[in-house]
Amino acid sequence: MSKRDYYDILGVSRNAGIDEIKTNYRKLAMQLHPDRNPGDKTSEDKFKEASEAYEILSDSDKRHRYDQYGHDGLRMGRDYSGFSNFDDIFSHFSDIFAGGSIFDDFFGTGSRGRGRSQRRPVGERGSDMKIQLHLTLEEIATGIEKTLKLKRYLVCEDCRGTGAKASSGFQTCQQCNGQGQVRQVTRSMFGQFVNISTCNVCNGSGQIIRELCEKCRGEGRFQAEDTVKVNIPAGVEGGNYMPIRSKGNAGRRGGEAGDLIVIINEKEHPEFIRQGDDVIYHLTISYPSAVLGDDVEVPTLLSKEKIKISAGMQPGTVIRLKDKGIPHLNSNGKGSQLVYVNVYVPTSVNSKEKQTIKELAKSENITPKKKSSHTDKDFIDKVKDAIF
Repeated sequence: MSKRDYYDILGVSRNAGIDEIKTNYRKLAMQLHPDRNPGDKTSEDKFKEASEAYEILSDSDKRHRYDQYGHDGLRMGRDYSGFSNFDDIFSHFSDIFAGGSIFDDFFGTGSRGRGRSQRRPVGERGSDMKIQLHLTLEEIATGIEKTLKLKRYLVCEDCRGTGAKASSGFQTCQQCNGQGQVRQVTRSMFGQFVNISTCNVCNGSGQIIRELCEKCRGEGRFQAEDTVKVNIPAGVEGGNYMPIRSKGNAGRRGGEAGDLIVIINEKEHPEFIRQGDDVIYHLTISYPSAVLGDDVEVPTLLSKEKIKISAGMQPGTVIRLKDKGIPHLNSNGKGSQLVYVNVYVPTSVNSKEKQTIKELAKSENITPKKKSSHTDKDFIDKVKDAIF
């Protein structure tokens, strides 16, 4: 997989539309195509790189993952290894070019075009599945492997996905004579037109089943409970999703399996609030601890941490515990744990405590200094922060 930015490779902006992406890719492909640059390894590599960029940016789901997570996002839960040869590139991008091969208009019908036209579709692709995965903040902080239980279509073991009874096999489709395609020729004053469509009897395979498999009744698949293991990287958040390739429903009669889309949900934590990659913890201390200072133990996502309460600490003070938050998903390092300090005010006291407090109230160090809160800059700033 190329490490260069896909938008830079195709020479488009990040908000470019699909038409602009197609146009730029076509220009690059025509310029770099190996048939125009025989023996030029550099052009060949650039051609593959441009094709890889188009493969990602022309697909809305892949483009969204790439925009959100970069190259690493394309690997999450997928076995992505790029294109192994030019036929893979030609077959994938044929939608933006005319003819049997994407370059037939410019280079003629070479061996690649003939090989591709003879390739017949097999079965029907299975549908994608979606599943909600609920994670705790602790699981998100470390990353975790989860075993998911789900009900999905699996390949039939009796017929190995073909849908045919083992002893019966297949026979040539009479509708298309085994070609998998049906040609319809029409004539008009403008000339002869040939319309080629997939055979609706054999669905393009060129063969039909002599006798259906008894277990799957010709489907090539059956529905059952299954388990799928998925590795969740540290740092994900609610709303993220991971596509697991070929772990959706199996396709009919040997068709490619769909994907399993794992959608991340965050469970509400009893003590912490997540804010980006930081976590917030509210600590309430006693009045004597705030006045005299103290050493207090607070929980973190993975352990406990001792913090120092300095003498005279004010309510609303924030203590930052570096690297005690959530790991960054796309880079090194972690967020922080922010400890918001509050001072406990008792709602009821006994007579002795009440007398002690009255005595303390006489001290000028206990009674707040008199000044107008309406002109106090710190007070006004706090009110603005609370509002905005």
